[in-house]
Amino acid sequence: MKVKNNRLEALRMIISSQELGSQDELLGALKQEGFQLTQATLSRDLKQLKVAKAATMRGNYVYVLPNDTMYKRVSTPHSIREMMQVPGFLSINFSGNMGVIKTRPGYASSIAYNIDSNHIDGILGTIAGDDTIFIVIKQGLTKEYIIDALSEVVPNMR
Repeated sequence: MKVKNNRLEALRMIISSQELGSQDELLGALKQEGFQLTQATLSRDLKQLKVAKAATMRGNYVYVLPNDTMYKRVSTPHSIREMMQVPGFLSINFSGNMGVIKTRPGYASSIAYNIDSNHIDGILGTIAGDDTIFIVIKQGLTKEYIIDALSEVVPNMR
């Protein structure tokens, strides 16, 4: 599952930093980042990310992500590898069976999505804002257990 999460994150970064209008262009950009996949897998990934096509100022149609402040198109893009090195996770704190995860602005919803979609045993659910995720934890579990479980899907949790 980690490979898929990394691939989806790379795809988000590629779409937010480049103007690409075809799946062939996307496949090429992913290949440059070390991801080998089929067109069918790419189509499923695009559907999962709710990617759409939108017209640019020049009249070309390019892939865009849904309104998500984390992935606004930048004018001077860094390499995908550089962007993926910057973690969105900042900290986690607990109170009883609740946890609060702090993220960089715009990262909370994508991190919460990763937590929810991985069905982490012990986490009943998440609520995400712009830079904060609220998690509800099953009674009786230790902070260490939750951090270990989360570190499987949240980059730089440890």
